[in-house]
Amino acid sequence: MAKRTDFELTTAHENWAALCEREGVIEKELYTAFQVNRGLRDLNGNGVLTGLTEISEIVAKTPDGKPCDGQLFYRGYAIDDLIRGFVRENRFGFEEIVYLLLFGELPDGEQLALFKRALASYLPLPGSFVRDVIMKAPSTDLMNSISRSVLTLYAYDKTPNDTSIPNVLRQCLQLIAQFPQLALYGYQSYAYYHGGNSSFFIHDPRPELSMAENILHMLRIDGKYSPLEAQILDLALVIHAEHGGGNNSSFTTHVVTSSGTDTYSAISAALGSLKGPKHGGANVAVCHMFEDMKASIGDWEDEDEVKAYLQKLLRKEAFDRSGLIYGIGHAIYSKSDPRARIFKQFVEKLAIEKGVEDQYRLYAAVERLAPEIIAAERQMFKGVSANVDFFSGFVYQMLGIPEELFTPIFAIARVAGWSAHRLEELINGNKIIRPAYKAVLPRRAYVSMAEREESAVGTAE
Repeated sequence: MAKRTDFELTTAHENWAALCEREGVIEKELYTAFQVNRGLRDLNGNGVLTGLTEISEIVAKTPDGKPCDGQLFYRGYAIDDLIRGFVRENRFGFEEIVYLLLFGELPDGEQLALFKRALASYLPLPGSFVRDVIMKAPSTDLMNSISRSVLTLYAYDKTPNDTSIPNVLRQCLQLIAQFPQLALYGYQSYAYYHGGNSSFFIHDPRPELSMAENILHMLRIDGKYSPLEAQILDLALVIHAEHGGGNNSSFTTHVVTSSGTDTYSAISAALGSLKGPKHGGANVAVCHMFEDMKASIGDWEDEDEVKAYLQKLLRKEAFDRSGLIYGIGHAIYSKSDPRARIFKQFVEKLAIEKGVEDQYRLYAAVERLAPEIIAAERQMFKGVSANVDFFSGFVYQMLGIPEELFTPIFAIARVAGWSAHRLEELINGNKIIRPAYKAVLPRRAYVSMAEREESAVGTAE
């Protein structure tokens, strides 16, 4: 058989791709005809009920269906009250929130201290894991790097397939404790081999530090950080830890867990979901949009200039010409996103500490003006507001966190929620999750190879 040239193979792939696109199209009218809720959302944008959960709750409407200020509950506790509690007592809250999400109750002092010691005991990675796994063939995408590390940890587990609750809980605690190292060490390897860094350093996590403190300690070459920096990163972890069972990555965790697979496969699947720009990568787009905005606007304090730029965004005349104002609007929240509302209270403090108050004022102006511009341009009056991604990227920039780590930081927090959902599915689920898909292609009679070739010749002639 003659060997195909690279040109022939390239042409073949292009033809195959065109065939996929042409033959893969399903008429939009069929979705309506068969009453298919695309994206598991109804025509009003409400999520289709597919399960029950006790882990978290999102509220965006009053009982009579009117939009209200968004609320987020972890195990029945309002996120505002939880954050107010540990901030008032001047302590870090993420570890306490992880305990609450996993076990359903707030810990007392002794229980929390024991839980922190348990997480600290799981900090060490297997011997030579950093060298043999993380540093070997470092990926240019850190989410893929973390996923590879998670799947490789399966090989170091003596009982990886045991889905009993005690064993899965142990695996989840281990992953929660080790995720910062998987992300930070993955970044250091990337920065050295692909990012142009001339130095390479690895800081071991310190068991006496909080999760937020350890992230900053491992990220920075001098390991130093201010109390406010650590507090705000801790707050970021808390508000990203969980967000209802219906978000894409948590639902992925339920779906994959229902098949009976192992913890490492389930968490890796959730990572793949979170990596998607429609889920975990939105804060990067916000930062890029603001960089373009700052370069395009002469006076950041001039509201007329800001409004004109926002109008250009919506009219697909600025930035990436997508017609979107990134960071504004949410699939569920309309009047306000509680996570953004809470975050904003601390963002200004950090901006003052970093000397970038002018950038904060620009963000605040866009947050205030964008909903008005969208309502006027799109004739949409249900209400939109800033979501959590609007401020999180700005915060990470002020903390000196590289853009490549924005989504991994999200994963470091959200693995707590994924773990809680995996446990909930194992405890309550007894059926594999398998929704229905309606086949809409007519049935066809088989055509022999000779007939196909004869038909092809006739077409060519």
